[in-house]
Amino acid sequence: MTFGFASPPHMSPPASADSARLGRMLEPAEWASAGIPLLRNPREVVAGLHDRHRPKPSTAIVAVLDPQERVTASASFTELAAAPDGWEFRNVLLAHLRRVIPHDLRLRAPVRTAVLLYCREGESRWTETDGAWMWGLRDACTLHGLRCGAYITLTPDRWQVLGEGRGGRRPRPSATDEPLGQPGPSGVRRTEMRRTTAARPETPRAAMNIPVQSRSVPRRTGGGAPEAHRHTAAR
Repeated sequence: MTFGFASPPHMSPPASADSARLGRMLEPAEWASAGIPLLRNPREVVAGLHDRHRPKPSTAIVAVLDPQERVTASASFTELAAAPDGWEFRNVLLAHLRRVIPHDLRLRAPVRTAVLLYCREGESRWTETDGAWMWGLRDACTLHGLRCGAYITLTPDRWQVLGEGRGGRRPRPSATDEPLGQPGPSGVRRTEMRRTTAARPETPRAAMNIPVQSRSVPRRTGGGAPEAHRHTAAR
């Protein structure tokens, strides 16, 4: 005769860490049904972020857009992980958002939108890493008071807005931009802040603490047109 303790029928065995990680992913169909707002001009957004950050493989760019889809703030960083986890991606996205822009949790409804562009190798079709980034972006936006916007992949030959089917050729880098450093060795998980940008103020001179009195104001002649630059000889 043997004695033992049977598990109660209502209790299920604990989920493994891997199954929990797989649960923190979103597939394109789930993403499309979540009501993610569509970008009016995704090509312009992709080109602008590419020129700002010059991403390399394994580089993520999170950007906050105003209602007119102008970039209010953005940050780029590398994230290498052997097993992508939406929980960890959520945490790193939230940390960078907190560095570049205040939260909007006091608003009744979000007015700004966060989008994520991820540069990676391979084809443009959905991967588990993409699903983890989608889950992380959605959760980070909720915790920062933002609307969750588009998730865009940038592969060697094209960019693709996942869940929408819109895409195009990879943008060419601007000649004035300097390439950023190469990411670390593959297989080692690390997070590195690459560059942070914010929207330019409407009055750049005032933002640079240049006194108003020091600005040169062109004098006007009797005819109403500004005088040309004059060179008067010293007597």
